Amino acid sequence: MKYDVTVIGSGPGGYVAAIRCAQLGMKTAIIERYNVLGGTCLNVGCIPSKALLDSSEHYHNADKRFETHGIGISNLTVNMKQMIKRKNDVVSQTTGGIDFLMKKNKIDVYHGHGSFVNANTISIAKADGKTETIETDKTIIATGSKPIAPAAFNYDKKRIITSTEALNIDKLPKRMAIIGAGVIGLELGSVFARLGTEVEVVEYGDRSIAGMDGDCSKELTRSLKKLGMKFHFKYKVTEVKTTSRSTTLIAEQRDNQKPLEIKADYCLIAIGRYAYTDKLGLENVGIKTDDRGRIETDAHLQTNVPGIYAIGDVVKGAMLAHKAEEEGSFVAEIIAGQQPHIDYNLIPGVVYTWPEVAAVGQTEEQLKAAGIPYKSGKFPMRALGRARASMDIEGMVKILAHKDTDEVLGVHMVGPRVADLIAEAVVAMEFRASAEDIARMSHAHPTYAEAVKEAALAATADRALHM
Repeated sequence: MKYDVTVIGSGPGGYVAAIRCAQLGMKTAIIERYNVLGGTCLNVGCIPSKALLDSSEHYHNADKRFETHGIGISNLTVNMKQMIKRKNDVVSQTTGGIDFLMKKNKIDVYHGHGSFVNANTISIAKADGKTETIETDKTIIATGSKPIAPAAFNYDKKRIITSTEALNIDKLPKRMAIIGAGVIGLELGSVFARLGTEVEVVEYGDRSIAGMDGDCSKELTRSLKKLGMKFHFKYKVTEVKTTSRSTTLIAEQRDNQKPLEIKADYCLIAIGRYAYTDKLGLENVGIKTDDRGRIETDAHLQTNVPGIYAIGDVVKGAMLAHKAEEEGSFVAEIIAGQQPHIDYNLIPGVVYTWPEVAAVGQTEEQLKAAGIPYKSGKFPMRALGRARASMDIEGMVKILAHKDTDEVLGVHMVGPRVADLIAEAVVAMEFRASAEDIARMSHAHPTYAEAVKEAALAATADRALHM
């Protein structure tokens, strides 16, 4: 078979790229090494983790909050097997939706491991041992990423696990150790903490979610500590040992080598991910990768080989499903001869704990480092009537604006439903709005969104009305 475009990888970046190529009139194929489409995000990442986060939040509310609302429940229990089954059902429905989209857009789907024979020939090694070859004019590499698991951590997929295995624990553990206080570690840690597991987090750095604004880190850490999670910052993990029933994490403090030992049922490794570009035959076409497996591209996301592009986790930048989607559409339109654009500064980041964390633009630390004059406006969620009504009073909204022009440079949120609320900030910043622009917009009352207006007022000559 001969195709205009072949996409290797069917995660959010890959399947969106394939759909956009098909919409633009190209004969398109997509290759997926597993037997289901959707990649990490749909199968062992974004979607299943959110399903478990929602389930654990329901249990937590029933256990800790329902009585305050006048709702009495007795004999409350956690049925982990049912929780995992529901999660699997959500995943199955979602991946099935991708199958439908491929058929709707007349995209040919190949299951097997794709690799380059040359720049225009791709070999597909199938599960049954057979091999198929297709010809293609252009190729988009969208093979995603895998969890980082150093040898010293003795990753065995049983007791010493990554996020992939954590999503399928069907018996509630008493204790869990987590290496890494980033997004993945805190999201999954909060799932088990809300269900009653004792969770301890060991982090090499001096705070959680290090890539986000410092105020967001403080707010989230404070909230997770209230949930019962314990944090050990500035600790280096030296070894993780395991038996058939438990693990032992051994670490030492960076500054004074103070030892730390944590015994737990499971140890979750959550220190990041590396680009999955193994065995793609990149050497056959002359494409090189860096020490993290990432592929170098130009401004059009084209590799050093004309006609071969790379998107998502296999290139530099934040490993976010929606960033990959934007790049998928971007490359499809580039191939079609259009002139699309991506502003990477305006791709939001989200942590799906509760309260949620969301941000777009620059952090206060980045503005200070760059010497950019700025002003800040903050508003606490607890000052909102809507937040008090729902008992979701933790968190805040922080708006950073240029000191001279008042243009919004960054928006950082911790609170209920801020994963959805951040879109308001993205729209405002896409149109280069000022803090005053947001402050003068009418926000419905009572809503969580009022915190955005109040933070904008606070950034505009300290004019917050309800604080």
